[in-house]
Amino acid sequence: MANLLIFGLGYTATRIAVAMHTHGWQVAATGSAGDIAFANRDAVLAAVGEATHILSSVPPDRASGGDPVLEAYGDAIHGKALFYLSSTGVYGDRAGAWVDEATPTIAQSGEGRRNARAEADLAWLTMGARVFRLPGIYGPGRSALDRVKEGKARRIDLPDQVFSRVHVDDIASGVVAALTQDAPAGAYNLGDDLPCSGNEVTEHACRLLGLPLPPLESLEEANLSDMARGFYMENRRVANGKAKRVLGWEPAYPTYVEGLAALL
Repeated sequence: MANLLIFGLGYTATRIAVAMHTHGWQVAATGSAGDIAFANRDAVLAAVGEATHILSSVPPDRASGGDPVLEAYGDAIHGKALFYLSSTGVYGDRAGAWVDEATPTIAQSGEGRRNARAEADLAWLTMGARVFRLPGIYGPGRSALDRVKEGKARRIDLPDQVFSRVHVDDIASGVVAALTQDAPAGAYNLGDDLPCSGNEVTEHACRLLGLPLPPLESLEEANLSDMARGFYMENRRVANGKAKRVLGWEPAYPTYVEGLAALL
């Protein structure tokens, strides 16, 4: 029987776990919502021994920059079917241009600042993993609708800034397709079909809810955190053709319009 071990049972990985249960797989996981403590080495190694497939959704450590899973259990998981949830942030700023899996990442090209996520992405690829590069994730409880209702939505005056996004259930369906089809190792972008500005999504959410638009602010006026400011400084469109072609993946929510309508 196929047996999946998930490192880091968070928002996205939980949906993957549920989907794999419906496919008849056994699933074990670390994390606050999982059944195994990451620091319990004996329990983790036992689970690794039983697992046929390993999925990590654990991001690099903010302090050290290292990948916690590879640092603690890299030798143990070597040789398993490996899967890793990464980020399209590994491509860096592309001035609004399209990127695909053949586009060099920051770790590969040395362009701009190097970042821990790009280094981890490359490390997992080197180990023969299927690496899923994810843009902005939204879904139940985490969408423009929630931000508008909570009064936390922002509109930043950056006319040329554009990015991609993906519904959490579309991530799950893409990863499930790779798991169940024994997909070839390599990178896969899982993003929807309509990269656009964050303002466009916020404005649509406001219309759906019948609420006023938040004021338009400059980047300086918004007084964003360093992390949020870094997000607005990167600008790219993410192509998803490889996932569609190789995995047979088709997003249930091809644009934010369908995604927000379902969430509403």
